[in-house]
Amino acid sequence: MTGKVLRDGAIIDPSATVKPPSPEGKPTVTVLDYGSGNVRSAVRALERAGAEVILSSKPEDVLNADGLVVPGVGAFETVMRELKAVDGIRMIGRRVAGGRPVLGICVGLQVLFEAGVEHGTEAEGMGEWPGKVELLPADVVPHMGWNTVKVPEGSKLFEGVENDRFYFVHSYGVQSWDFDVIQPRMAPPLVTWSEHGAPFIAAVENGPLCATQFHPEKSGDAGGRLLRNWVNSLHTSHHRTAAGPIQGDSAREDSAQADTKPAGTQAAGSTPAADA
Repeated sequence: MTGKVLRDGAIIDPSATVKPPSPEGKPTVTVLDYGSGNVRSAVRALERAGAEVILSSKPEDVLNADGLVVPGVGAFETVMRELKAVDGIRMIGRRVAGGRPVLGICVGLQVLFEAGVEHGTEAEGMGEWPGKVELLPADVVPHMGWNTVKVPEGSKLFEGVENDRFYFVHSYGVQSWDFDVIQPRMAPPLVTWSEHGAPFIAAVENGPLCATQFHPEKSGDAGGRLLRNWVNSLHTSHHRTAAGPIQGDSAREDSAQADTKPAGTQAAGSTPAADA
């Protein structure tokens, strides 16, 4: 992987020099660079969690990393447009189809669903999971601050922080879950819930594809532990794919492969705001 090294260790310029190799066994994580606001806090949090992190949209970086993080700040439709501009939607789909770990954060969770409705306009999402992102029916939006979550039994992502609070900043969310497991051998996704005006999806664990509505990088020790759980899960992927990474040219294969789906207390505000 190549790029310009920031003071915090992230690589952002694909044309710059090669970063020194990470210690043996240290998973590599690419944070998808598509213009989604300030992502340095996510980069630093992932490094503290034990990953070798770069910020890039180059296909070889996105496809070959042990893990891919898809951040998201702003409006649903805008995020989808910016992802398309860097071919991010197809590259995310290729990773999911190949069983390569992906973690979405905030709007990075929302766009994985079928659609988002903001200000009366509906925009198409990636459709990895069924459901629609809609305005939370709460007296006060955005939902901004710390909140509890209801974690399902068997969660690996929340191991050790099942009873902790996490930091949310959003006005929209997915308020229902209707996922049919087509193949009996596929484990059903694990869905974590929170509540603000109504229950909404706080996180999903679905094989290689995970996502959180809250910001783990802003959630203190609990968020750090959650990110360590995810990074530690990449060690299996790291050893499995070390001998055969996906090559950049393969990113130009038929995009049909990307259609494969995996089994599947706040501060005051008064008007809907772009999710952050």
